[in-house]
Amino acid sequence: DQLREALGSLESPGQVSWALGLGSGRSPSVGSSPIDVGPILRERLHERVPCLVFTSATLTTGGDFKFLRQRLGIEAEVSEELVESPFRYESQAALYAPTHLPDPRSSDFPDEAAQEILELIRMTGGGAFVLCTSLRMMRILAKRVGDELEYEWFVQGDAPKQTLLDRFREQGNAVLFATASFWEGVDVPGSSLRLVVIDKLPFEVPSDPVVAARCERLDEAGESSFMRYLVPAAALSLKQGFGRLIRTTRDHGVVAILDSRIRRKGYGKVFMRSLPPARVCDSLDEVRDFLISSATTPNIRSSSA
Repeated sequence: DQLREALGSLESPGQVSWALGLGSGRSPSVGSSPIDVGPILRERLHERVPCLVFTSATLTTGGDFKFLRQRLGIEAEVSEELVESPFRYESQAALYAPTHLPDPRSSDFPDEAAQEILELIRMTGGGAFVLCTSLRMMRILAKRVGDELEYEWFVQGDAPKQTLLDRFREQGNAVLFATASFWEGVDVPGSSLRLVVIDKLPFEVPSDPVVAARCERLDEAGESSFMRYLVPAAALSLKQGFGRLIRTTRDHGVVAILDSRIRRKGYGKVFMRSLPPARVCDSLDEVRDFLISSATTPNIRSSSA
């Protein structure tokens, strides 16, 4: 029945179907997804339920709900409220967004990023998540950084997710290299996590069948799929990654985004406006000064930058 449904949707203009693993030696899979879930939600949810409340810490991009409304098919007039966070991000968190690193798509990026990560980890005395946008980059950075660390370090996949989190919390100065599954729904309050490093802006893979179909539909309508879909979707993901750091009013730490496009490109302003109002640092020296001013941050090391 599932195969029949997937194949039957090939003729539907509102669906995209795909086949994976054919001829690769892996188990093949066939799938089908709606290009736009908005019409389905309007028909099956919005028009049937008299009152709906959407609430989350990551509903806005660039300070408004426009992207969410478009994705969820919300066309009616609704009440919107953006509630300020109870956290004092200006004093609790620093956002390190360096501009000197190479483009993350260049061959020089892994080596440069690894050195930057080592400096940051040494400054905070461990207690770090290194969140990557791909398994390949996670393994590269884990190898190049992990071999230089004096702290225990873990890599996603070495053990079940909960086991890794438990070990990370217990150590207090460990380093965890991970990908998408650790960007959200992970809660490590306290000083065990005081540094979150994000390697790249989390753009969706353009070759993914669903992503490609959604972009194609927007482009055909004369809109910019990059600015209307890819950028706001990535901004929401980045906001979730940032959210791993500050979990209570007593937490302090640093989020480092090593993708210089967030400062160099015009669309980077959307990302910056979507993030909490942390203290922005341009250099490792500024990061070190912030850490020193945070009395609860242990084991601060000086930077050679």
